[in-house]
Amino acid sequence: MIVCVCHNVSDRKIRQAVDEGASSMLDLRNQLSVGTCCGKCHSCAKGILRERLDENAESSMIFQPMAIAA
Repeated sequence: MIVCVCHNVSDRKIRQAVDEGASSMLDLRNQLSVGTCCGKCHSCAKGILRERLDENAESSMIFQPMAIAA
């Protein structure tokens, strides 16, 4: 889905940018120019950014079994 019509940025490109290290709207603006023209895409792009950051945080959690004292 195209999120930013002005710069032809899709949700896939935003997710890829997050996977490559983008962690803020400023990062997305610098890398993809999202939200730098008319601004209508800002809230949608921010939602995708947050969603992807949450997904990445959940997948990177390492669960270690608790040691049981004998």
